[in-house]
Amino acid sequence: MNALALDTGWRQAHLGYWLTLALQKFDARVLSLMAGNDRVPLALANLAARGQLTASHLHITRHLALGGARPSDLARQVGVSKQAMGKLVDQCEAWDMVQRLTDPHDARARCIKFTATGLAWLKAFEEAVVQAEAELKLAVGQEVATVIAIGLEAYAA
Repeated sequence: MNALALDTGWRQAHLGYWLTLALQKFDARVLSLMAGNDRVPLALANLAARGQLTASHLHITRHLALGGARPSDLARQVGVSKQAMGKLVDQCEAWDMVQRLTDPHDARARCIKFTATGLAWLKAFEEAVVQAEAELKLAVGQEVATVIAIGLEAYAA
């Protein structure tokens, strides 16, 4: 059978595809809300508005513990290489979102922590997530949104 003759419609009609599109839409909306949030530091709001802050940068926002984390641990949580995480941290450090400090448990290691600017960004992220979730509930209905949340939580556990 000719491989080109195979029906490939299923590639854009399965759960993983819809989850990917939904996450992309959700993250884009969160970044849009953050770009318009008066409490976001102006430089970060401008970067978000110009598309220079992306979903990749939201990974640090989502996963960096308030007490900090080693870059290798953060990379493992996010599911990227240490080199890719290093580039993200470099950018976030240049934008004053995070800082590299000596790890208090191992002087040879580094620890990434939010700066005051990063904590303001994190608060705006929380507000944007709450708003984006409310918009999702309006779009699909409270019951469907609840089922989605419960189902995804069970599946991811």
